Amino acid sequence: MHLQLKHIFFLCRVFMLMLFLSGLAQAFEPFKVLDIRVEGLQRISAGTVFNYLPIKVGQTIDTEDTIHAVKALFKSGFFNDVSLERDGSVLVVYVKERAAISSIDIEGNKDLDSEELLEGLKEIGLAEGRVFDRSLLEKVEQELRRQYFSRGKYAVRIDTTVTPLDRNRVGILINVSEGQAARIKQINIIGNHEFSDKELLGEFSLTTPSFFSTFTKSDQYSKQGLSADLETMRTYYLDRGYLKFNINSTQVSITPDKKDIYITINITEGHQYKIREVTLSGDLVVPAEELFPLIKINPGDVFSRKQVTESVDRISSLLGNQGYAYANVNTAPEMDDEAFEVNLGFFVDPGKRVYVRRINIAGNTGTRDEVLRREMRQMEGGWYSTEQVERSRTRINRLGFFEDVNVETPTVPGTTDQLDVNYSVTETSSGSVTVGAGFSQTSGVLFNASVQQDNFLGSGKRVAFTFDNSEINTVYRFAYTNPYWTVDGVSRGFSLGYRKTDADEANLSDYSTDTRSADVNFGIPINEYDTIRFSAGYQGLDLKTNSDSPDQVTDFVDKHGDSFDDAVFTASWSHDSRDSILFAETGGLQRLSLETTTPGSGLEYYKLTYQQQRFFPLTRELILGLKGNLGYG
Repeated sequence: MHLQLKHIFFLCRVFMLMLFLSGLAQAFEPFKVLDIRVEGLQRISAGTVFNYLPIKVGQTIDTEDTIHAVKALFKSGFFNDVSLERDGSVLVVYVKERAAISSIDIEGNKDLDSEELLEGLKEIGLAEGRVFDRSLLEKVEQELRRQYFSRGKYAVRIDTTVTPLDRNRVGILINVSEGQAARIKQINIIGNHEFSDKELLGEFSLTTPSFFSTFTKSDQYSKQGLSADLETMRTYYLDRGYLKFNINSTQVSITPDKKDIYITINITEGHQYKIREVTLSGDLVVPAEELFPLIKINPGDVFSRKQVTESVDRISSLLGNQGYAYANVNTAPEMDDEAFEVNLGFFVDPGKRVYVRRINIAGNTGTRDEVLRREMRQMEGGWYSTEQVERSRTRINRLGFFEDVNVETPTVPGTTDQLDVNYSVTETSSGSVTVGAGFSQTSGVLFNASVQQDNFLGSGKRVAFTFDNSEINTVYRFAYTNPYWTVDGVSRGFSLGYRKTDADEANLSDYSTDTRSADVNFGIPINEYDTIRFSAGYQGLDLKTNSDSPDQVTDFVDKHGDSFDDAVFTASWSHDSRDSILFAETGGLQRLSLETTTPGSGLEYYKLTYQQQRFFPLTRELILGLKGNLGYG
């Protein structure tokens, strides 16, 4: 019955269309168009209509031409209604414009960013300033539901409201009621015999409800999360030799109230395969004797995709460091399904050896080019090296002047053995300025200022100045460091300082100190990661006490005196492999330092310190940092 009604409705539409076309045929006997007039325009220009109208002045038209013209104008998407009439030799085009979208507002969305949603709507044709097409609203609702469903929010409700405005415009309001994400009630794995459910589910990011899931939200279902976990399980089996492992099916069931999710995963484990033989073939531009040690999977070992992938990466890296920027290393495992063994072959295609034509730097609007170029380990005109290009990027990043450092290596057009290395940076603040002022009845105007600039005038030199005249401290200090005093990277710096501290004003104790200091320091790089630093300087200290001073202070003055002039010498060694000085993610720092005064100084002492830092990336967003300090003196 339903199909019959649809058929009758279709015939009626065809009949009405035939009547319409026949009316056109009667109204338009062939005539020559001497002029064209457009009626009904509000926002759209007549020129736009003429661009889509297939009829031109001077053309003789008939009914068929008018039908094509109406279709063309409708197809433009600008009009709700189009009709053509003849006024003598003038063709009159009557149009009714579609409304324009004045605004699009989205409310209630928490999981999806409004800017990203608006960009997505723009791609399907729904954006401010565009012609409004009501049929697109249904597509919008479907797409939003799809995105929320993929995040486990099956109870989402989406309502769209279109409000007519003046000047043939509309405002669109998309109201989202996200609801609660469905929680995973149970995850069942069927077909696992070698590994328990606990072992396999322990690798999953999705979990069933627990105390920790209250904070991590890991029990909230998402399609992307399940896909990632399935791939994790596949990797788990492949890394343990199960080459024929297969996920047969995955069923996700939701309860009628859309609150609970049940997941069932059907798998086939297959047999565990071991390595029978490992071979190298292809164009071995690097001797096999150098390549085999890079392969960490040997005959008799259980097959591991992770070990195979890491071996491929090591071979590719070695070739890349010797100029073979486009080297490909492929593996071809041949399985013996009776003995459950694998012949593992590595095929090497080094490609052409390439050298670097030019190194380009962009984005350093406030930093001089030479500051970045002196960090380069890859040289122009030299063979390309993956390691040196990446090390150069790391050294630029370690300067601390840039928020982001990216590198690209495009091939030089028209060549097969040249490429350019393009570094792009985003500048960030590399200094700080602090200014403070106050007033005290006893001390009058109080003022303090501190300026620190690690990239002074874009030169890469470090300058710091501090001034303070508070009741407790009077401080003057200036420091300067040139990290490239020589072209080889030897640094030189110096500092001058004076500090007067009145402990009585801080209600700590009744004594005061005057400290004067001056030093010069040098840093000498031994290799890419190790540096030796030396500094020599003067430090003067005057202690002022009275009858109310603490016994510890007066005893010290009685024993050692109240005025000291010291010659201070410092030597240190450091090994720094951090990828960033400010926000390290990998690598570490070791520093061994000895500070001592020379014989004959007012205070003779020595101090030996050791510092270590290590950084380990646990996830993309979580870094484990370990720090330790030891001291003796």
